[in-house]
Amino acid sequence: MGNRITDHKVHIFVGMFGSGKTEAAINFSIRMRNIFDKVSIADIDIISPYFRTRDKAEFLENKDIKVILPPKIYLNADLPIISPAVGGYISNPDYKIILDVGGNDDGIMVIGSLNNFLQNADAAVYFVINTMRPFTDSEEKISSHIDRLSQKARINVNYLICNTNIIEQTSQGDLTLGEKMVMRVSQSKNIPVAFTMVNEDRKDLQTLNERFEIKRFMKTEW
Repeated sequence: MGNRITDHKVHIFVGMFGSGKTEAAINFSIRMRNIFDKVSIADIDIISPYFRTRDKAEFLENKDIKVILPPKIYLNADLPIISPAVGGYISNPDYKIILDVGGNDDGIMVIGSLNNFLQNADAAVYFVINTMRPFTDSEEKISSHIDRLSQKARINVNYLICNTNIIEQTSQGDLTLGEKMVMRVSQSKNIPVAFTMVNEDRKDLQTLNERFEIKRFMKTEW
């Protein structure tokens, strides 16, 4: 990852269901911890009960990454609850913070509750795209989701992330077609591509964009 990305204070990961945004947020936090001493990650995904950062909290804490979760009494509840500590870490100049945000209209609206903190912070918003998923299998759908969610959350998407995959069945052709689709959206929306996510064990796959090798922590999405 280049300095243009890591220099940001706040990193916000959004994406439609099945996009891999939680995988992106977790792996990004680990990479950031390899660079910076103080890194935190906040689970503010109020939508998906299946693929959430909170499920890997112990693992991340063992890597010396501060995990910000809802109060324990609400930890397994699917309620729109955001820990007050999130705003504190956004404001804390010593910490880089990663936000794992729900992807649909209701999920991304929680960003609005943090606007008082974010408007004074150097924040970057990443839209994670898996072109093999039905919500984002065309340029038109991807662009529509970016426009709608940006308006709902009152934020701009700063970077696109290509996460085209069908787990171990992913072929070079699948990945290349996905990258080219994301690159066309990048050009039409004037939003740069940050990187392409690739499973760390898929050394056979070549990327057109900067390569970001990841370990998949979440259970299979389909």
